[in-house]
Amino acid sequence: MNLSIVIPLLNEQESLPELHNWIVKVMTSHNFSYEILFIDDGSTDASWATIEQLSKENTNVKGIRFLKNYGKSQALHAGFAKAQGDVIITMDADLQDSPDEIPELYNLICKEGFDLISGWKKKRYDSVLFKNIPSKLFNWAARKTSGVKLNDFNCGLKAYKNEVIKNIEVSGEMHRYIPVLAKNAGYSKIGEKVVIHQARKYGSSKFGISRFINGFLDLITIWFLSKFGKRPMHLFGALGVFMFFIGFVAAGSIGFMKLWKLYHHEPTILITNNPWFYIALTTMIIGTQLFLAGFLGEIILRTKNNEERYKISKIIA
Repeated sequence: MNLSIVIPLLNEQESLPELHNWIVKVMTSHNFSYEILFIDDGSTDASWATIEQLSKENTNVKGIRFLKNYGKSQALHAGFAKAQGDVIITMDADLQDSPDEIPELYNLICKEGFDLISGWKKKRYDSVLFKNIPSKLFNWAARKTSGVKLNDFNCGLKAYKNEVIKNIEVSGEMHRYIPVLAKNAGYSKIGEKVVIHQARKYGSSKFGISRFINGFLDLITIWFLSKFGKRPMHLFGALGVFMFFIGFVAAGSIGFMKLWKLYHHEPTILITNNPWFYIALTTMIIGTQLFLAGFLGEIILRTKNNEERYKISKIIA
């Protein structure tokens, strides 16, 4: 199979028939073998009924329905697990991503040898104040932190080699950072393509300004995981030992000075009346806690089980 098109959605019943017909037109004109995977992330409208109807009309349409809204990352995770195509395309269901981009994305993966191609919505039709400016700031921070030189991490239109999506774990709200996850997994040939961004035709956006706040927090998380996720003791253990050593030396110095003054009959105060004693003691306690955090992190890393992160109510295979 040439292509798997994975489409996470939430309350997009109006756009689904038009999106489906557009994709089918592109697939047919280029003689692609394909499957369309709609992932219904807990829609409360008639989206699932629409997907069921489309699957009756077109056997290439498949679907997964969540019991409730679990988020885009979980929807992509479920879609990636089911995808069988040589190239996987992800796109949003709101018609702002153009299926006409798919053939060129496919060629970049298959003929140019890229592992991943990310879309870049260079010209956007979103709010300048609430989307464009925060997006530019977010993408700048993501580039600096991750080292992946993309202009638009948030673009939902992306193309992947099958092996890439089978070897990365998309969890939490990490869908923005799939290129970073791919890079950390060892896939270095990551490219970018300018794609058409269209104004929303139906409904309203499901994302607010909070997604950028969450995005920055996730950026910190993924930076930490990429650096120390496999060896938490290297960070917490090293900091813990360093702080404990500083506190121990400081406490020892205070005790030594006390004994020195007593030996030379110089005036002195009780160690417990010396504020530096409590600073040294606190430093030793924090150092011990950091060391234990690193130790516990190592234990958790070695004993953790992969928990089910979402519940599926229906599947169209």
